[in-house]
Amino acid sequence: MTNVSNSARSSIPVPNAGTRVLHRTSTSIPPRAVRGEGIYIFDQNGKSYLDACGGAAVSCLGHSDPDVRAAMHAQIDQIAYAHSGFFSSDAMEELADELVASAPEGIDKVYFVSGGSEATEAALKMARQYFLEIGQPDRKYVIARRQSYHGNTLGALSVGGNMWRRKQFEPLLITASHIAPVYQYRDQRDDETPEAYGLRVANELETAILELGAESVAAFVAEPVVGATVGALAP
Repeated sequence: MTNVSNSARSSIPVPNAGTRVLHRTSTSIPPRAVRGEGIYIFDQNGKSYLDACGGAAVSCLGHSDPDVRAAMHAQIDQIAYAHSGFFSSDAMEELADELVASAPEGIDKVYFVSGGSEATEAALKMARQYFLEIGQPDRKYVIARRQSYHGNTLGALSVGGNMWRRKQFEPLLITASHIAPVYQYRDQRDDETPEAYGLRVANELETAILELGAESVAAFVAEPVVGATVGALAP
């Protein structure tokens, strides 16, 4: 057993000294946001920041929008929470109707979760359960694309294709195969038309399916528009 002296212990840097929150960087404390207005966030000193990152996550409608605030207040006046394992609600049913109405043909059900990582995890589990239910238990492999991002939890990280994010957690991840993204800027050859390049990349999916065994593949995971790890690629 190693003993650490008081002097040595005091020299060990404390992450985010001065706060009980374990922030995303251990070397500094971020500004404290106290209010939002439209596309701006204001800190405790009154400084304004253009919120260029919230839109990618949960603030795409802007901050303090009066219609959004009114809708939230009206819902809280009725009921703030009801466990979806036992209850439905008007808000849930109405949103599901609207999502299905704008979804591609063939999608007629909605499953609500708390965020993108959980959505990816649920989709992977649903794919597995579906094939178990129809008597195809050998389907277990998932194919995704390199430089993709599907969430921060272990299952979502497993199908994500950003090697920097994955590297330190590799021993914990489920097995997934990765093919090339559609990334014309770096990967399209000078002698290729856009159509030829698209077909070449699409054929990588067929090759991966055949290598794994068509009867063993459960899902292909791909985002319509890549943003977090490649930079706003078109579908």
